[in-house]
Amino acid sequence: MKKYIVLIVLFILPIVAYMFFATATHNSLFLPTISKNHLDIPQDFTSLKGEKVLLLNKITVLGFPGDNLEEVKANLFNLNQKVYNKYSGFKDFQMVMIMPESTKAAVNNIINEFTRLSKEQENWHFVFAKPSEIESYFKTFHFQNTLDVHTGTPFVYIIDKNLSLRGRKGQKIKGKVEYRECYNSESAAELHNEMSDDVKILLREYRLALKKNNNRKDAFRDNIKNKLEENNSIRNEK
Repeated sequence: MKKYIVLIVLFILPIVAYMFFATATHNSLFLPTISKNHLDIPQDFTSLKGEKVLLLNKITVLGFPGDNLEEVKANLFNLNQKVYNKYSGFKDFQMVMIMPESTKAAVNNIINEFTRLSKEQENWHFVFAKPSEIESYFKTFHFQNTLDVHTGTPFVYIIDKNLSLRGRKGQKIKGKVEYRECYNSESAAELHNEMSDDVKILLREYRLALKKNNNRKDAFRDNIKNKLEENNSIRNEK
């Protein structure tokens, strides 16, 4: 039985992973970088549990929904259903929504509703701060859009592990120039067809980089091992 389990892990799972990532329809193997060297979430922005949430070393869908939760509640459910549920199994993926402090009670209710839909909510984070602090942090990204009077926007962003903004920049398959730094959470179709696809590409990009790095480590170890064996062989001959 153990033998068959090992065979499945070695041969079947890599094929399944390949088929999953290969379903991305974007014309690029890598997701373009729109801008680099952004700031991480400030130290005094904390979650409902008072925990610190960081963007560094995570693939993040970042949003600023604002305090008008009756209006944006549907957007959060769109994100949960169309993006988060697809990638919640990846430990390096997370959703981070930066909210005004006045929304804590309402957000807690939304989290409870999410939990009823899916028990896996470990990588869904809501972070709270004063509206003025949120505005200041938002401006550091130099996004093309702005926050409204509710300190919010329906647009969400993809931030990579190195704090770079990712999106679409260049020519589409049909030859038209495309530029996208954000995705509209009001549109379930856009999240499903474009953002979900781009997150998949970025996850694949990091998996390929990790595999390449592991291959280099294996080659380095093999080289050291061969040299040691050669040295031992020479000593034995003497």
